[in-house]
Amino acid sequence: MARDEKMKQRWDTLVEKISDKFADGDTLDLESIIYLIGIQERGKFNKKYKKDDKINLMHIAICRLLEPYGYYEFDHFDQDGWPHYTIKEELPALKAGEQSVLMKEAIVNYFLASNFID
Repeated sequence: MARDEKMKQRWDTLVEKISDKFADGDTLDLESIIYLIGIQERGKFNKKYKKDDKINLMHIAICRLLEPYGYYEFDHFDQDGWPHYTIKEELPALKAGEQSVLMKEAIVNYFLASNFID
């Protein structure tokens, strides 16, 4: 099986599994999955988040997802327990479709590392 086909299969499996677990079977989109990763990385699960916090959670998730690619590096947790990252390398200019592919690949790798999928 080609690498792209394997990645697509893993992505579809991940979306189905996460959607079943967190959305009562409704299909979660890419942004929703990034948001859930942000909550996971923040470690505060039973909290209601304001709009600004939701944006920050997505930022945390993106930094964490792109850290293995060398774009970000974990720096510290602040006094409120929020993780902070520093930029190691600027992201290349990517078209929307290329950004989506990169994020999906990073998300699949994140969940492979945690053994949520195989």
